[in-house]
Amino acid sequence: MRGSCNPTNPRDRAVCMTNCPTLIVTVGLPARGKTYISKKLTRYLNWIGVPTKEFNVGQYRRECLKIYKSFEFFRPDNEEGLKIRRQCATSALNDVRQYLSVEGGQVAVFDATNTTRERRATIVKFAEQNGFKVFFVESVCDDPDVIAQNIVQVKLGSPDYIHCSSDEAIEDFMKRIKCYESSYQPLDEVLDRDLSYIKIMDVGSRFLVNRVVDHIQSRIVYYLMNIHITPRSIYLCRHGESDLNIKGRIGGDSALSARGKEFAKRLRQFLQEQNIKDLKVWTSQMKRTIQTAECLGVQYEQWKALNEIDAGVCEEMMYEEIQEHFPLEFALRDQDKYRYRYPKGESYEDLVQRLEPVIMELERQENVLVVCHQAVMRCLLAYFLDKTAEELPYLKCPLHTVLKLTPVAYGCKVESFCLSVDAVNTHRDRPENVNVQRSTEDALQTVPAHF
Repeated sequence: MRGSCNPTNPRDRAVCMTNCPTLIVTVGLPARGKTYISKKLTRYLNWIGVPTKEFNVGQYRRECLKIYKSFEFFRPDNEEGLKIRRQCATSALNDVRQYLSVEGGQVAVFDATNTTRERRATIVKFAEQNGFKVFFVESVCDDPDVIAQNIVQVKLGSPDYIHCSSDEAIEDFMKRIKCYESSYQPLDEVLDRDLSYIKIMDVGSRFLVNRVVDHIQSRIVYYLMNIHITPRSIYLCRHGESDLNIKGRIGGDSALSARGKEFAKRLRQFLQEQNIKDLKVWTSQMKRTIQTAECLGVQYEQWKALNEIDAGVCEEMMYEEIQEHFPLEFALRDQDKYRYRYPKGESYEDLVQRLEPVIMELERQENVLVVCHQAVMRCLLAYFLDKTAEELPYLKCPLHTVLKLTPVAYGCKVESFCLSVDAVNTHRDRPENVNVQRSTEDALQTVPAHF
């Protein structure tokens, strides 16, 4: 049951129930990484199973004002501009209310500058009247190099500047920042001591955290204190083909096949060609990933959390055998592959929870190669590519292929490298018929060929 709080006097600060929805509110001047933080935070919370949606007020402004002319729109003495911006903020908050109160959302991220104490007070009042908790995330940065880099990486691609040269866009955006500076009131340790917030200074060199009141807020703080913007790449691949892969058997802890060993050699050659600075290599504690890493000629670290999904009573069985002995289980898994838990085993949902510390550490690191397993790689890939729980269990992660993920602006650039060593196909698509009464032929419709 969802909690709510409806104060008898709206002017009084309401005390929300523990499980009432949360409104995250960004604070800061333009080009301080607020949207970057908003998008990453939304992606992370959705990945761990907290329904979250971002509401970018700038996007509402673009929809309202089809053509952006210049920074003059943001001048503090531009009454028409102020009126439109207030209307856009109100529209966004109305959509926040709809999402959190009607659509079942748990967290909304209100992404805007929110640079004045008056604007933030309006948002707090809105939250109190609707039974939402508020958590502010302020990004403060005075490093001109970081600001310039942000403008070049993100703002030059903005719809606001599609008809401008780079120099014109940069000049206009710098003037836009000036429009906000005169009225900017940062969160204050004394004046805002009753608010819940995290202040991120100079892209994570320092933090100030105030009044964290619940589990969600603590998770938000934990996550934001781990991310960084240093350029890097994350390489994901599965172990080389294993003996059980060839036989079409899932799970287990078998050794590499001859082709799997050949892939490990090719992987070493690939890494040498990439010439990756200070590369760290992580594996699971299972034989097939360790044997793959052993061929690389570098130090590697084993993670139990990276072990393959536990198939419980179905470990080392072929899909044909699962259908024969556990036809009901086989159908139930096809109906909801993300949430289905093998008897005495795990679900993809369990696996995501197990992998959260790995994601957190990946966010802290620079260049890393993760040698893992099909289900594990799907979960990691879903995080970086912002895939839904429905998409996650069907992401294609073929053997003997390396994915290079490079964070860019608001997303991830993906490069795929097939290392040209043959391997069996282990990908099984969702069959058309998932009814528990289906025939064996229907159940095995998408099982890949094996020996």
